[in-house]
Amino acid sequence: MKTNEQLQQDVQEAIKWEPMLHPAEIGVTASDGVVSLTGTVDSIVKKKQAENAARNVSGVKVLVENIQVKLPDSKVKTDIEIGAEIISAFTSNVIIPQDKIKVKVENGWVDLDGELPWDYQREITENAIQFLPGIKGIFNNITINPDTKDVVSKEKVEEALKRSAVDEREITVSVSGTTVTLTGTVHSWQQKEEAGRIAWKTPGIKHLKNKLEVDYEYNV
Repeated sequence: MKTNEQLQQDVQEAIKWEPMLHPAEIGVTASDGVVSLTGTVDSIVKKKQAENAARNVSGVKVLVENIQVKLPDSKVKTDIEIGAEIISAFTSNVIIPQDKIKVKVENGWVDLDGELPWDYQREITENAIQFLPGIKGIFNNITINPDTKDVVSKEKVEEALKRSAVDEREITVSVSGTTVTLTGTVHSWQQKEEAGRIAWKTPGIKHLKNKLEVDYEYNV
């Protein structure tokens, strides 16, 4: 296993490797696999890049992200201007059911609320606006309410995981009503996220508890 100092340095180097990021903007601490990011950046794009860069470093088990977004005066927009751009972004994407989504904008922060039948629609809704100029951050509160009465199948989730690039050997799937829970171990953040995305595609699912632990050391 890496020492705290090695892990901290690796995360700092990963952040330095991103062309848009300046290492001086972001502070990094590491303790037993828990990495914390602090600092201030001038766009939500940089915030996301720093998070992704750190998450993909071998040895990071938990990421605590406290980076603040402070837009330069030239990029600050009124909430009305941001709202208009959100409407335009939603209108240009036919997959997004605008009539089922409520949006609130306050001081550059966006709240998304409503109910959608599939998680991919929730993800697409956020992705459509996350990099719009002037937005400081997004709270995605959209819930999933399937329009199908299918019984959630544990076997189908397991089969889908086996078909994927995820190493499912250490993953346990359990189902309780409309909730799917994933427990066990994977060897990267990408695999944890991909396992979650696959599970969310299960017909009838309303909730997902992704409790998979990331362990870069176990034998694959």
